[in-house]
Amino acid sequence: MIPRTLVESTAHDLMTRASIDIPADYLSGIKAMASEEEGDLSSFVLRAMLENYEAASEDRRPMCADTGVPRYYVKSGNEAQLDGGFIALEQALRSATAEATHDVPLRPNRVHPLWRTDHNNNVGINAPEIEYSFEPDADWVDITTVHKGGLFGTDYRMLFPGDGIDGIKRFFLDGMIAFGKRGLACQPAIVGIGLGGSKDTTMVLGKQAACLRTVGDRNPDPRIATLELELQDLGNSIGMGAMGFVGKSMVVDCHIEVGYTHTGGMPMSLHAFCLSSRRATARIHADGRVERRTDPHWFTPYMRRETVEWTPTEARSKKSA
Repeated sequence: MIPRTLVESTAHDLMTRASIDIPADYLSGIKAMASEEEGDLSSFVLRAMLENYEAASEDRRPMCADTGVPRYYVKSGNEAQLDGGFIALEQALRSATAEATHDVPLRPNRVHPLWRTDHNNNVGINAPEIEYSFEPDADWVDITTVHKGGLFGTDYRMLFPGDGIDGIKRFFLDGMIAFGKRGLACQPAIVGIGLGGSKDTTMVLGKQAACLRTVGDRNPDPRIATLELELQDLGNSIGMGAMGFVGKSMVVDCHIEVGYTHTGGMPMSLHAFCLSSRRATARIHADGRVERRTDPHWFTPYMRRETVEWTPTEARSKKSA
């Protein structure tokens, strides 16, 4: 039985680490871009980012004054047992959010959309968001915290089958140019793309692709993996670099996730994370052990399953593909 108190203390720790410590994969990606960037202002921004990351880690203060809107991704093993169930888990996550807002501190960004009511703790109606997925044959619970800006860096378009790959690339370029020219995202960033599903599904998949996959991770479908790399190169070839200045460092990596969709359409969403790729994960085991990491391992073979039934044979084939 996983205690509620352990969930809350773990979530509080994740909130702290996500706001302060840059994941190693993203840091390596930024350093690689900084070494190749030729634009004067873009190079300056990248160097300043790296210096800011070091200062944040040393001072144990958030790496960005705007700490975004905190959200959680919970992956539960099918055999996991929680003290108080998922109601208690959600209460623990909301409590950890409120406490971390004051302890870290995080900027209290959450307000009511109409009355602008502010509880000063990033908690309110449908806040923080909590998304779930599940895994067979496991008794642990993974909790991932993501701090993502909640205003810009997102777009949607309903494409059609006839648009094909060229249509995907066109929308991608349109979006990236708009993000850079209008200051709608903080580049460079991990860019996530959702393809298919319904409109809400494609938006969810795109955001998860941006926030829950690491730099260098490729989609297991080799054709999608190739498209990810092509779009990354396209994004870095439009003449824009860090924070929209002249350069070639706009996309640290590009990730695509797909969902089966209506035969007549091909919805697509586009999401830029931000120059502070803020995420942290912990696995809470049934015996109380807590393992911390920065790779959420969200998109498992089970989550990407295509068949009605899930079998160990399918799991092995997907893992070896």
